[in-house]
Amino acid sequence: MHRRDFMALLGAAAMLPPAAHAQQRKIYRVGVLLLGTADADSFKTQMREGLGKAGFIENQNLTFEIRSAEGRLDVLPALAAELVALKVDVIVALLTPCALAAQKATSEIPIVVVSGDPLGTGLVKSMSHPGANVTGISLMGSEMHGKCVELFRDIFPSVRRVAVLLNARDPFSKNIIEQVELAGRATGIEIAPSMKVRDPGEVDAAFAAMKSEGTRAVVVQGSLTTKDVADLALKYGLPTATQTRSFAEVGGLISYGADGAQVFRQSTVFVTKLLRGDNPADMPIEQPTKFELVVNLRTAKALGISLPESFLLRADQVIE
Repeated sequence: MHRRDFMALLGAAAMLPPAAHAQQRKIYRVGVLLLGTADADSFKTQMREGLGKAGFIENQNLTFEIRSAEGRLDVLPALAAELVALKVDVIVALLTPCALAAQKATSEIPIVVVSGDPLGTGLVKSMSHPGANVTGISLMGSEMHGKCVELFRDIFPSVRRVAVLLNARDPFSKNIIEQVELAGRATGIEIAPSMKVRDPGEVDAAFAAMKSEGTRAVVVQGSLTTKDVADLALKYGLPTATQTRSFAEVGGLISYGADGAQVFRQSTVFVTKLLRGDNPADMPIEQPTKFELVVNLRTAKALGISLPESFLLRADQVIE
């Protein structure tokens, strides 16, 4: 190319309207809505790595807008509205409260959810044909919480009473208590008391009440799985179980549920497709393909519990 032609080309490029330049240097924006539970860091790590492998690289052609409620469900609507106002390209919502807040905030921006039961909580119309702007992954959360009751029976064959700690602000608590009580009937274990808390400040009193009523162990709802909750359970000498692996990592006794890292990587596939223009209404809800049992031996020792060898042999991971 002659110098004269090259200069003419540069001049033509300079005369392009601003919109044309914006299109050439498209920066995708992904909004992330988190509750602030123990698995938030793993979720963010997997999201960055998964999208990076797909060619969406942070600070190059991708920016994240991450908002965390830090355990306060009442602020989720405002955080979701903030992401909508920023006009992000996709919203990713971890756990049911975040998913519902995002769904209420927008019917236009595509939403990828990682939640306990997208169908049962009304996030989608159908698992195979979600039908609107929401798609993602079902953690099969209610069933996994029920499984925790069976695991307590295996650890403590003589157990007769197991409590459940529920999040009063999380609509998914209804699905969870149904499955936990069903598991209680199947194993002959009384599920009592069922304690509902509305904010983190009520958890201490809830554990105190459960301890005073002779509770032997506690199933903790996934949206309450923070290190503070694990520490309070240890304070009152109560073994805890939930579906969320990260809860066992921060001090809960056991977890049984989907492989969190795998699920989080799986969610990035949805985000990638949406950023490339796919329609969420045509993207079926997926379910985990791998489940894992995690046991925290440090917590068992702190509680003075000797776990059966047969139980430990079943564990996918033992934290020592």
